Amino acid sequence: MLNKIIDAHIHLDLYDEHIRTKLLGELAASGVESLVAVSMNLESSQQNQKLAMQYPGIVRPAYGFHPEQELPSEHDVDKLIQWIEQHADQMAAVGEIGLPYYSRLETTERGEAWDNAPYLHLLDRLLALAARLDKPVVLHAVYEDADLVCDLLEKHRITRAHFHWFKGAPHTIKRMASQGYYISFTPDLLYEPEIRELAERYPKHLVMAETDGPWPFEGLFKGQVTHPRMVRDVIAAYGAIHGITPQQAETMLYANTKRFYY
Repeated sequence: MLNKIIDAHIHLDLYDEHIRTKLLGELAASGVESLVAVSMNLESSQQNQKLAMQYPGIVRPAYGFHPEQELPSEHDVDKLIQWIEQHADQMAAVGEIGLPYYSRLETTERGEAWDNAPYLHLLDRLLALAARLDKPVVLHAVYEDADLVCDLLEKHRITRAHFHWFKGAPHTIKRMASQGYYISFTPDLLYEPEIRELAERYPKHLVMAETDGPWPFEGLFKGQVTHPRMVRDVIAAYGAIHGITPQQAETMLYANTKRFYY
């Protein structure tokens, strides 16, 4: 019998409907107990709410605004925050939220100016919301952005923070670990040296596994639709790094994820 596993971060609403229905129908056979379905914006949050109602106990929705897209108007932010407040009892976390590292990098590489202040303002508002609602946060924040996010987490006294697919400098890693922030690994743990090194260093009790589906992966996953069952491969790779069996790693990361999200 398979150990239960949890996909700690997936964009379930972004799959084509027929693929999503197929994936959800295969979860039980794969030993996937549940998914944390993060959102891109208000429409995405509403779609994930519907999926959570369709698949109670399996789809655990998080509501938020993903930073790697055009900024919403203040009016749209107000609407999103109001909607989240109205449906807070149904959600697992506020997310996905954070800072637009990749958009900023692409813009500056083109020689164009970038103003990070509006993104910091938006994140500040969403973190204030999470603090007010006493909800965990799911974060898109890598490299130097993670330090800015840590500053804001401390400002709002938020301790339940999940940095998904994290990459960062040693001093940032140390800071995050000391604050008890969680991170999660994707299937690139099987082939990315930088990610494997992070997996060696970060405290084991603060680690989860995710797919970030439908994002595609390389290595043995090349050409495959990203499926929540891939979490089991991630966990096995994590166990091998630490010299423990896949079953021991599954038990540990399952307990970590339940502790954070339930």
